Amino acid sequence: MTTPETSRFVRIRVELVVEIDDEEALTGAALQSLADDADLPDAEGTRSEHAVTEDTAEALAHLVDPFDLVGGVPGVELQQASWSSEQIDYDPDSPEWDLHEDDDDENDPEDDEVRVG
Repeated sequence: MTTPETSRFVRIRVELVVEIDDEEALTGAALQSLADDADLPDAEGTRSEHAVTEDTAEALAHLVDPFDLVGGVPGVELQQASWSSEQIDYDPDSPEWDLHEDDDDENDPEDDEVRVG
C-alpha cells in the first residue's frame, strides 16, 4: 500500500466536549501532576500552578496528553501535537455543534464519529 505518492503521515483531528463535574478534583490532579514533575523549572511551575488554579480549562489541558492517544498503537510514532482547551457554552441540540460541519464530504467512510453519553 505504500507508494511514492502515499504519505506516511496522517493527521487525526479530534474535538472533544467534556463536562467538568468536580472542579476541585480536576485542579487537584493538575497541581499534583505539576508537583510530581521533577524536570519542571521553578518559574514555569509557579506560572503553571497559577494557571491551573485559576482556570479549569487550563487544568484539563495540562492533564490531557495527545501521546496517550497513540502511544500504545503499534507502528505509530507521534511527530507533532498541539491542543488547547477553553470554557464554552454547550447545547448539544444546537446546529452549531454539528461535528461534521467542517467536513468536505459528510458521507466519507473514513470519518468515524463516536458519541459518548
